[in-house]
Amino acid sequence: MSRCAAARAACAARAMGLALALAALAPGARAWGDEGHEIIASIAYWHLGAAARAEVDAVLQADPDELTAPDFVARSTWADRWRDSDRYASRERYEATRRWHYADVEIDSAPRPAKPDLLRSLDAACGGHPPLPAGVRASAGPAEACVVDKVEQFAAEWRSPSTPAPERLLALKFLIHFVGDLHQPLHLADDHDTGGNEVALVQRGRHGAANLHAYWDTGLVRRLGRRPERVAQSLDEAITVEQARTWSAGGPADWALDSFALARDVAYDWRGAVRVSADSGKPALRLGDAYEARALPVVREQLAKAGIRLAVLLEAGAK
Repeated sequence: MSRCAAARAACAARAMGLALALAALAPGARAWGDEGHEIIASIAYWHLGAAARAEVDAVLQADPDELTAPDFVARSTWADRWRDSDRYASRERYEATRRWHYADVEIDSAPRPAKPDLLRSLDAACGGHPPLPAGVRASAGPAEACVVDKVEQFAAEWRSPSTPAPERLLALKFLIHFVGDLHQPLHLADDHDTGGNEVALVQRGRHGAANLHAYWDTGLVRRLGRRPERVAQSLDEAITVEQARTWSAGGPADWALDSFALARDVAYDWRGAVRVSADSGKPALRLGDAYEARALPVVREQLAKAGIRLAVLLEAGAK
């Protein structure tokens, strides 16, 4: 039995009940939805070496936070739970962290595929990548930071032996989630429509996604299967050694540019879409089968890539 297969078997029982446990928690707008993040986390966990897996387990099991269950896969949704925990009250957590989940690179700011153009657009979306103020931990960093910067900051804290234990725990919990966000194309692109949130859809029989962003967050992921652990297993078994090696290269900025390009070239490709009116009478799109046929392979690969890359970042920081 391979290392990944053994790891899948070891955590299968916990994964079986995870969907039911999470379903009881409050809903909210989340990149990939809970299912996508669970798929990514499952793949990452299976690709961790034994020592790294034991370390992340130990760090998470010592966490008393009850926003999610304490295991690795459940914690993949923690950053969303944390953000939304006071969304309709004080909004302190919400306002402090909501921008950390995305980087709005405008489609019309980088119409050409040349990497220098894309990098300049990403830099602009991330405010020039300002460093953390001296003495400030990543978990208390400026609210205006983008997802690329937060992945880099939390990965650095996870790697550093001088990071205090409470901050290292937060770095791990945010990383498990933000690496997933980094691979949702509409969290790295915008067409003056808040990442597709303002593109209304009429998608009968397609999981009822109300807008383009939600369609990519959850609608397409649910087309892969009803149980995240089984979807993760299917995707993981299809990953070749060469793919894992190739995907492990680069860093957060490179991965962000890949996601942006997929949004520009696939998510915002309206070929075959039909312009209709929503029940409200406002303009909407019906995407259709041709759109879905182009989008599903992207979703499959992005989920798999995110899992591999999350494992790489965590392995690099294991003691």
